[in-house]
Amino acid sequence: MNPYPTLSGETLVVPILGDPIAQVKSPDGITRTFAERGCNAVVVPLQVTPADFDALIAGVSRSSSVGGLIATVPHKFGLVAHCATLTDRARYLGSVNVARRNPDGSWHGDQVDGAAFVSAVRAAGGVPEGARALQVGAGGAGSAIALALLEAGVAELALHDADPARRDALIGRLRKRVGDRVTAGAPDPAGFDLVANATPMGMRPGDPYPVDVASLKSDTFVGDVVTKPAVPPLIEAARRVGCRTSTGGDMFATVAGLIADFLLAEGPVRSTR
Repeated sequence: MNPYPTLSGETLVVPILGDPIAQVKSPDGITRTFAERGCNAVVVPLQVTPADFDALIAGVSRSSSVGGLIATVPHKFGLVAHCATLTDRARYLGSVNVARRNPDGSWHGDQVDGAAFVSAVRAAGGVPEGARALQVGAGGAGSAIALALLEAGVAELALHDADPARRDALIGRLRKRVGDRVTAGAPDPAGFDLVANATPMGMRPGDPYPVDVASLKSDTFVGDVVTKPAVPPLIEAARRVGCRTSTGGDMFATVAGLIADFLLAEGPVRSTR
């Protein structure tokens, strides 16, 4: 059976917006999910710089053929400004990675990265409940993952980011919700039960490791959001030590379903079955 819809003038378009965009798996994965659910829609990649992002959103929003939007790095914060309504978690995080049409044609946004990451960790045998966790990255995906880990029951979350101001801003927001379970951390995984890389580090040849891999122990669980390469350098290093791991591909398998669920719940991207 053909996993793709038969393209026609009725096919809805869901752009995924990023800079860079070459690494994303969503165009194929989510289009297949749409087809499996009887939805005539396709996901297409669009490379767009932050400087051009607002103009692009203003343009595509005028077409009723565009039924949804997906945002990846670095546009998850920028998409918020274009959403008339938000889910509670998207509003709290100030970050959106998927948006669907409201009845009036405006955008309604959500952020599902965190839920997908935690689901991938659990599926690979990781146990967030009661864990001491170290997370590197406080951007759009990092904000969502940090909140999801805390809501999943980690006992302590140490947060590190190359931008201390961004790290401290996220810590301040999270403390208002969960108290002092979140602190500033360093990229040293010694003593942690769970390590989360929520940065693109490892995607480009020659990238440094996001954490000091020499400090990894076999009983540490390591999760990574990087999808290309399929096994990022951090995961390779963790597996050599004997760590259990989850990859960006594992996370993507979950996030694709969550994005499809959100887009198909309401709005023009609907199943024809």
